[in-house]
Amino acid sequence: MTDKNPSWHRWLVLGVAALGVAITFSLGLWQVGRAAEKTALQNAKQQQADQLVLDGRSLGTELNEAPQRRALIYRRMTLKGHWLPEHTVFLDNRQMNAKPGFFVLTPIKLEGTGAVVLVQRGWAQRSFTDRTALPVLQTPEGLVEVQGHLAPWPSRLYDFGGAETGPIRQNLDLTAYREATGLQLLEVTLLQSGTASEGLLREWPLVASGVEKHHGYAFQWFGLSGLIALLYVWFQIVQPRRKKQSA
Repeated sequence: MTDKNPSWHRWLVLGVAALGVAITFSLGLWQVGRAAEKTALQNAKQQQADQLVLDGRSLGTELNEAPQRRALIYRRMTLKGHWLPEHTVFLDNRQMNAKPGFFVLTPIKLEGTGAVVLVQRGWAQRSFTDRTALPVLQTPEGLVEVQGHLAPWPSRLYDFGGAETGPIRQNLDLTAYREATGLQLLEVTLLQSGTASEGLLREWPLVASGVEKHHGYAFQWFGLSGLIALLYVWFQIVQPRRKKQSA
């Protein structure tokens, strides 16, 4: 009788199954690694936030360059200076408490050093009848003290390209904003904290770490890897043996 399952076929099935197990298992390990990276990042953020509040007067000095500022991201900080309200920008299509509106950004010129930092002051609801209307804000004059934590430059949303001008924008490019205002803004911002004031809410959404998502993906990949191995054992080992025993 002719062998219905020649040796080359069995080796081919074994190779495909082994490759499938290896790929899916490695993808599961990759997702576990991504989860570990995000957990470490979240812990680092929390450790930064738990440290003592810094005095922002050190920002922009000769001893405080970009690498040092990046190391201070998520540290709590107090800035003292004067608002530059003529350069306020309203980032459109930002949400707070599931409501659409603006993130309001105003630069502040620090007392003593003269460095300029962009402050993410809070959120304001937009008009539903006039998309060009700006919300009413109160921007104090004179020396002010602003508390919050140091944050990266505002993240970008999808746009259709092209340079944006005017107070209402989808995104804010650092280089273009520097050129338009003539201000030597630092590449970091302050995410202002505190209760609602000056016409702005500050119930900033917590950024999810995504660890649970990666764990879920890892479980799926490991499950698929185990399923491939189980199917191979069942159809290539168990079933043939049962057929031989019953013959």
